[in-house]
Amino acid sequence: MINKAYKFRIYPNKAQAILINKTIGCSRFVFNHFLSLWDNAYKETGKGLTYGTCSAKLPAMKKEFVWLKEVDSIAIQSSVRNLVDAYTRFFKKQNSAPRFKSKKNNVQSYTTKQTNENIAVVGNKMKLPKLGLVRFAKSREVKGRILNATVRRNPSGRYFVSLLVETEVQELPKTHSYIGMDVGLKDFAILSDGTTYKNPKFFRSLEEKLAKAQRVLSRRMQGSSRWNKQRVRVARIHEYIANARKDYLDKISTEIIKNHDVIGI
Repeated sequence: MINKAYKFRIYPNKAQAILINKTIGCSRFVFNHFLSLWDNAYKETGKGLTYGTCSAKLPAMKKEFVWLKEVDSIAIQSSVRNLVDAYTRFFKKQNSAPRFKSKKNNVQSYTTKQTNENIAVVGNKMKLPKLGLVRFAKSREVKGRILNATVRRNPSGRYFVSLLVETEVQELPKTHSYIGMDVGLKDFAILSDGTTYKNPKFFRSLEEKLAKAQRVLSRRMQGSSRWNKQRVRVARIHEYIANARKDYLDKISTEIIKNHDVIGI
C-alpha cells in the first residue's frame, strides 16, 4: 500500500468561500498561538511542549475565542499537529525552526482528516467537513481510502483541494529496456536512444506576458483596488505557467517511465 495525492480545483459558493477563508484564518491563529507558547516554554525551561499539552488547552482557548467554534474542529487540531511535526523535524535537523504564519503568505491552507466518511466524492461534488458538498473539476477518479484533505487558496484567488489516499501499488509491465538521459540547455532532455525533448516554445511567450503584467503592477499604487486587480492577474499568469510546466514534465516523465525499467541520469 502507498499514499497517493489527488489535486482538484474546487468551486465553492460565496458562503463556502467565506467559511474556507475563516478556517484558514483560525488554523493560522491557533498555529501562531501555540508557536508563541512553545517558544516561551523553551526559553524558560529548555523544553518545548507536546501535542497532548497543546491539545488539552484547546477547549479553554475556544471559550476565550468563541469564533474558533464556527469552523471545522479537526482543522484546528491539525494545525496543532502540524506545529508538533514541524518541531519534530527541526530537532531531527530535517528543516529550520517553525516560523509564524502570515496572512500575506502566497498559499493559505488548512488540513482536515477523514472521520466517519466526512470526506467523500459524490458525483461531480466533493463532501468536505462543515462545507458540505462543493463543486469540483473531476479530472480523474479517486481510487483508494481517503485519509485527509488539504484545502488551499492560491494568490490567484482560486481554491484547490488535495486528497491524500491510501491505495494499492499499480505495477507497470516490465519492458526490459535501459536508457540514459541528459538534461541540456538547447533541448530540454536527450535520451541515449536519440529521442529528443525540445524546450516548449510557449514558455517564452508566457514569460513575456508575465513580464508585461509585472511592469504594469509596478506602476500601480500599492494597496489600491487597481493594484490588487493587477496583482491577481500576475498571480494567475504565474499559476498558469506553473501548471503548464508541470503538465509538460508529467507527460515526459510518464512516457519515459512506462517505456523503460532502468533510467540513468
